[in-house]
Amino acid sequence: MAAPAAAGRGGLFSLALAATGVVYGDIGTSPLYAIRESLRPEHGITPTPAAVLGVLSLIFWSLLLVISGKYLGLILRADNRGEGGVLALAALITPRGNARGHRRTLILIGLFATALLYGDGMITPAISVLSAVEGLNLATPALEPYVLPITIGILVALFAFQRRGTSGVGKVFGPVMVVWFVVLAGLGVWHVAHQPGVLRAVHPFYAVRFFADNGFTGFVVLGAVFLVVTGGEALYADLGHFGRRPIRVAWFALVLPALLLNYFGQGAIIMANPGAAESPFYQMVSGPALYPLIALATVATVIASQALISGAYSLTMQAVQLGYLPRLTIQHTSAAHIGQIYVPVVNWLLMLACIGLVLGFRSSGNLAAAYGVAVTATMAVTTLLFLVYARERQGWPLAGVLALGAALLAIDLAFLGANLLKIPDGGWFPLLVGALLFTLLTTWRAGRRAVSEKLAARGIPPRLFLDDVLGDSPVRVAGTAVYMSSIPDSTPPALLHNLKHNRVLHEHVVFLSVVTERVPYVPAAVRSVTERLGPGVHQVLLRFGFLDKKDVPAALRTLSLPDVKFAPLATTYFLGRESIVAGSREPPMSRWRLALFRVLSRNAQDAALFFCLPPNRVVELGTQIEL
Repeated sequence: MAAPAAAGRGGLFSLALAATGVVYGDIGTSPLYAIRESLRPEHGITPTPAAVLGVLSLIFWSLLLVISGKYLGLILRADNRGEGGVLALAALITPRGNARGHRRTLILIGLFATALLYGDGMITPAISVLSAVEGLNLATPALEPYVLPITIGILVALFAFQRRGTSGVGKVFGPVMVVWFVVLAGLGVWHVAHQPGVLRAVHPFYAVRFFADNGFTGFVVLGAVFLVVTGGEALYADLGHFGRRPIRVAWFALVLPALLLNYFGQGAIIMANPGAAESPFYQMVSGPALYPLIALATVATVIASQALISGAYSLTMQAVQLGYLPRLTIQHTSAAHIGQIYVPVVNWLLMLACIGLVLGFRSSGNLAAAYGVAVTATMAVTTLLFLVYARERQGWPLAGVLALGAALLAIDLAFLGANLLKIPDGGWFPLLVGALLFTLLTTWRAGRRAVSEKLAARGIPPRLFLDDVLGDSPVRVAGTAVYMSSIPDSTPPALLHNLKHNRVLHEHVVFLSVVTERVPYVPAAVRSVTERLGPGVHQVLLRFGFLDKKDVPAALRTLSLPDVKFAPLATTYFLGRESIVAGSREPPMSRWRLALFRVLSRNAQDAALFFCLPPNRVVELGTQIEL
């Protein structure tokens, strides 16, 4: 596991503290808007005591069944060598070389769920920060015109800071969020003590009666109730950073009790004063205490946003490494923690999207109408993939898997159905973003597959090539030449071009292929496979995980090849630069997708940078690929 379990209590405590700041940022800021949205007048629900108890009962059982039961009890078991997340899970159940038929369908489903996460990931920073700043409206109506500018200013500062890395700020995330959860719990206890009858909502009877009394309207409210569990997928995605036990300890020891107490406290306020339903969270304090609460809520929402932004970076890196996105600039911001990365293009696109959402929707209430559609679909996909994992990888009995699947999917599909009603009010946005990204992912994958097939068809088996070339006793020059190729069993095109034009071979020649496995990390001991092909000629296969940094020179220096030294000033790297041109025959994909693939290819990061090659030791030779 990427984050091994702590050996002692001190290590467990520190990991649980860090998990509180990173894992539970999203779900921890839901009290700012969840109950308010559940009791909005637009739903046709009057905040009577019965309605309040019904909503609280739905919240209570949603947290217990979805987060405590499904994610912490079950989904966290499905780790890809310690890493979590829907893309890691899809890779886990579809190992390399086994991606046909229903396996390919599972990959596509996992890709679509990954694309959907970006859509809701754009909404999370916008709704979180905006809902916190909106507390200024209660402090004084005179500040209302400044809510949107302040929100945008905070978002710009947040995204501008990303290039500096999160290691320094990360040290204070945990303690600040602990303060936040303690404040949530304290406010909840204070108000529950004045209205203890609100605790009756723990009985599921009130949830059932809520649906019986309100019919279809109650089903509509379920889409707002879902806001209390929107952090479930983020929780799973951060598994590799902390491990199961610290995440579970933080949840049951602090986060869950604090959330429940605060939700029940808000319910107590509304039962005493139905008018408080317009903004129940900030009604929990009054007078001068309101400003510190707004400040603390703003800091908490920034932390919650940071977790989602970092998650978008991680998803992007996984997609690039697994071959679903072109090479992108990925900067590692910490020498100690490989997971701390910065992806500039993702950062700025997210910032522009968040600002656009704030300006377009103008209130957290309007944004809540767009929030949840994509993440409910992702949760359902996670359930399906987990059921496949439980049956095929863990050997669970079919009857048990079907029974568990029926129970989990009943909850997931109920939430999904309720959230689909939000599509006309803004729920179309994350679906549109997801569809666009899914198109990019599948287009790049299909295009690269077509390019590989073209290169393979042109390729010459290495031994056949060497028998022909070495038989002519070519001129050998001093040094080591590394020819990189994406096809391990074929002579690198760059070598063919170099030999054709320069008519020389280096003293030592290495045919190098880099493969990304469907596991997070590949141990250094099994990273390389080497084979001698002829005098001074070797074939090397380097295997990396989808979270490994592909530092090719560092990996080559660990090899033990006879008489081969990968000295920095004596090693030259030859790369093939592919130029995609449209062919006259039927292309492997539609014309518009081929045009998109060509645009993506032209804008991919330079291979030398991606593989950490020294720029002054790289030679690129172009080749045209007709599709």
